[in-house]
Amino acid sequence: MNTRPSSQCPFHAGTQPPAPPRHPPGVWPPGPRAALTGWGFLSRMSRDLLGTLAEWQQAFGDVVHLRIWPEHTVVVSDPQLVRELLVTHHDSLRRWERATQVFAQVHGHSVLIAEGGAWRDKRHALQPSFTPKAVQTFVSAIAAETDKALAQWPTHDPDWPVESKLTSLTMDVIVRMMFSDEIGEDARDAEKAVRTTSEAADAEFYWPASWPDWVPWKRSKRQGLMVLKGLIDRRLQARLSVPDDTWPDDLLSRLLRLHRDDPQTWSLQAVRDECMTTFLAGHETTAGTLIWWAWCMASNPAAQAAARDEVERTLRGCAPTTETLPALRYLTQTIEETLRLYPAAPVLISRRASGPIALGDWHFPAGTLFMLPVQVMHHDPRWFPEPAAFQPARFAADAPRIPRGAYLPFGTGPRVCLGQHLAMAEMTVIAAMLLQRFTLSVPDGMAHPNPVMNVTLRADQPVRLALTPAISGVT
Repeated sequence: MNTRPSSQCPFHAGTQPPAPPRHPPGVWPPGPRAALTGWGFLSRMSRDLLGTLAEWQQAFGDVVHLRIWPEHTVVVSDPQLVRELLVTHHDSLRRWERATQVFAQVHGHSVLIAEGGAWRDKRHALQPSFTPKAVQTFVSAIAAETDKALAQWPTHDPDWPVESKLTSLTMDVIVRMMFSDEIGEDARDAEKAVRTTSEAADAEFYWPASWPDWVPWKRSKRQGLMVLKGLIDRRLQARLSVPDDTWPDDLLSRLLRLHRDDPQTWSLQAVRDECMTTFLAGHETTAGTLIWWAWCMASNPAAQAAARDEVERTLRGCAPTTETLPALRYLTQTIEETLRLYPAAPVLISRRASGPIALGDWHFPAGTLFMLPVQVMHHDPRWFPEPAAFQPARFAADAPRIPRGAYLPFGTGPRVCLGQHLAMAEMTVIAAMLLQRFTLSVPDGMAHPNPVMNVTLRADQPVRLALTPAISGVT
C-alpha cells in the first residue's frame, strides 16, 4: 500500500500546525487613503455605495479599513468572517446607532430597532407568528389576494407597469395578513409614502445628524410619515372598537393580546411600532424581490419556460397550497437566484463592537464599526462563477456547495430576518400564479434597470414588462 510521505517530525505527528500569528493590536487592515477627515468617503458612498464597496474589495481585499473621523470602519466581505461576526460575536456587537436613529423615525422602538434584553423579549414574543408552521396558515389568503389582483391585469399589454402593480399586490397581502382588511384606496398614497420615507432615510445615513422634520425641505417626508401612521392607526382603532371575542386571528389581534396581557411591556404605541415594521418590511422587500424576479424571468425566456412547466405539472391549474409549494423546487431556485443577484438588503445594518474583537488575522478595539456588504459576496466569482449570469441551477440539490456565509439574503445569526419564511412562501405563491396566467417579456426600448440602494435594493427606473397569455407546456 502506497502512502504519501509526511514532512512532519515523527515525534509531533498528528498535531495541528500552529495558526498564523495575528496582527498586533493597533494595526489596521489596508484601505483607501483618507484625507484629513475621510468624510469624502461618505460623499462617494452616498452616490454609489454598492459600486464603491465592490471597488474597495477588488483593490484591498476582503477586510478593508476606512478612517472616517471619528470612526474606524471595517468592511468585511469574507463569508467566514461575516458569519463569525454575526453568529460567534453576536453578543459583542450592537447595531450602528446612526442607522437605528434614522429607522426609529419611522419604526419607533420595534423589534427592528431594539437591542439587548428589549430585543430578545420582542423577538421571543413575535417568533411564534413567523415560524414555518404559522406561515402555512397564511398561504390560502396569499393565494386569494393574488388571484383577485391578477384577475384585474390585462391579458395583453406591451408596456405593463409591473413594479407598481406588484408593490400594490404585496401591500394587499400584508394588510390582509395583518389586519384582515384591504388596503383599498390607500394603496397609491402608501406606495408613494414608502418611497419618499425610504429615500429620506437613505440620504440621512451619510450625515452625522438629522435636521428636525419640521424644517421646510422635509415636507414630503412629513407627509409620507403621516400617511403611513394614519394607515396603521385607523385599523388599530377599528379593531379596538369591537369586542375582543370577535377579533379575527391575524397579526394585529396577536399583538393586541400581548397588550391586553402585559400593557406595561406592550403598550399601544409598541403595538403600533410592530405594525409599522411588519407592514413596511412585509411588503417592501418582498415587492422589490418580485420585481427583480419578474425582470429576470422576462430576460431569461428559457428559465421562465422551465419554471412555468414545473408550475403547470405540479398545480394543474389550481392555486398553490401548503402541500404543493415544496414541489415547486425549480421555481424556488429562480427566486433564490434573484435574491443572490439582487438581495433586498444588499448591505446589512452595520455593527459596532462593544469590546475588543479578534477576527481572522486582526485585533479590533472596542468601538470598531463593521460594515457587511451582502451583495459584494453574492457577486464574488470565487463563490459564484459567472456572477452576473442568472443561473437558478446554482441552487439545485446536486449543485456544488455554496460556502457558508457567502449567501445571506436574509442575514444570519440570532438577528436573521424574522419574516424570512413568510417572505419565501409569499413570493413563491405570487410567482407561481403569475406564471400560470402570463408570459413576461422585455418591452422594446426598455433598458436593463440598474440596481440602486434606497434602504432596500430597487431599480433606478420604473420597471415595465410586456404581458401575453401564458403558453402551457403541459400536454
